[in-house]
Amino acid sequence: MHPQVDEYFVKLKQWHDELQELRSLLLDTELVEEYKWRAPCYTLDGKNVVILASFKEACMISFFKGTLLKDPKGLLQKPGENTQAARVVRFSSVAEVLKQKSSIKKLIQEAIAVEKSGEKVAKTTEAEPVPEELHAAFQQHPALEKAFEALTPGRQRAYLMHFAAAKQSKTRTARIEACTERILDGKGLHDCTCGLSKRMPGCDGSHKSLA
Repeated sequence: MHPQVDEYFVKLKQWHDELQELRSLLLDTELVEEYKWRAPCYTLDGKNVVILASFKEACMISFFKGTLLKDPKGLLQKPGENTQAARVVRFSSVAEVLKQKSSIKKLIQEAIAVEKSGEKVAKTTEAEPVPEELHAAFQQHPALEKAFEALTPGRQRAYLMHFAAAKQSKTRTARIEACTERILDGKGLHDCTCGLSKRMPGCDGSHKSLA
C-alpha cells in the first residue's frame, strides 16, 4: 500500500467505496501500487498495467493494454474515439463493482499475463488528414510549415485533431491562427508556455497564478 494512495482515498469525496473495492482486488495481486498522475496506478516491473480514476459521472478501472485483453462479457470500453491501447470499465455504484468482481479479477490477471509476455499494442501508422485551411496557412507562411514539420509526430497529430474537430471552415482557420505562435515556438498544443509548470513539458495550470 502506497502512502500517497492512502492520502488520495482520505481526500476522495466521490466514488470512495467503489474505488476501494477495486483497490482491494489490485492489492491482492503481484502488482505494485504507486501514485502517478494524481491517481492510484498499479505496475509490474515498473511497467504501467492498471490505473484507477474518479470522474464526476463515474469511476473507472483502466487497463493500459486493454485492447489486447479477451473480453467475453463485453465490459471493456474505449475511453476516447482516438484511443488505441487503453480500455476501461466504468462503475457508478458499489453494487456494480461487486456484480462484476469475478470478471474484473480475470481481466486484471490477464493484464498481468500480457505484460509478462512482452506483447505490445500495434499502433496505427495512418496519418491524420491535414485540413485545407492548414495547407493554405502553410502557403502563406512557409515558416509555419517548417516549424510544424519539426514537431514530434504526437504533437502534430494533436494539432491536426484539434483543427479538424471544428465543423466550420472559419472556426478551423481561427484555431490555426490561435495556435500559430505556439507552433512557431516549437510547442505542442498542451505544452507549457509560461515556464511555471511543475509537469514539464505539459501545462498543469500554473499560468493561472499570473492572472
